[in-house]
Amino acid sequence: MNTAAPEYVIDVHGLNKHFGDKHVVNDVSLQVARGEIFGFLGPNGSGKATSIRLMCGLLTPDSGTGTCLGYDIRRESAEIKRNVGYMTQRFSYWEDLTIRENLDFVARIYQMRNRREVVDKSLEALGLQSRASQLTGSLSGGWKQRLALAACMLHEPKLLLLDEPTAGVDPTARRDFWEELHRLAARGISVLVSTHYMDEAERCPKLAYIAYGKLLA
Repeated sequence: MNTAAPEYVIDVHGLNKHFGDKHVVNDVSLQVARGEIFGFLGPNGSGKATSIRLMCGLLTPDSGTGTCLGYDIRRESAEIKRNVGYMTQRFSYWEDLTIRENLDFVARIYQMRNRREVVDKSLEALGLQSRASQLTGSLSGGWKQRLALAACMLHEPKLLLLDEPTAGVDPTARRDFWEELHRLAARGISVLVSTHYMDEAERCPKLAYIAYGKLLA
């Protein structure tokens, strides 16, 4: 049993994943401490997204062990999913619903009793009240990203896993988004964020560099 589990929100060792004959994640070990913003830097196709999915129990590694929020990544993936906020690179909410309707739908998935209250709080926290009744399909990239972050945070996760969250977003929206991440970290929420932007990597107190599925630094 790993005595450091409470100290680290992510503690994984020797993760490997193949898709066919492609070795996508090659012997990756990583530790992320509580309340820190940890940057996961690497070019497109380097294995960042697959590594993140292995760490939060969405994919099962071919070999390797680890915990996420103290839960075993192989045996307790359902618990991990309940306590983690995961934001994918591709915007995955409903274009023909309003911002409020999207958030309400996510709150229903999590079976929240006080849905209206939770959604109101989320709209306020991310400055979305003025656009709450706007159709999601008409939003700019920056506002969509803000909605995606709000949806991630609805169930008050202790860990955020963000897969290239600012891809295709203008510089001002990117800067605002990073300021929001630092506010969340200040509240004790841990953030693992993957990126291929060097300027974003500089905003992370800790950084790992991955290429061709291998952790290089």
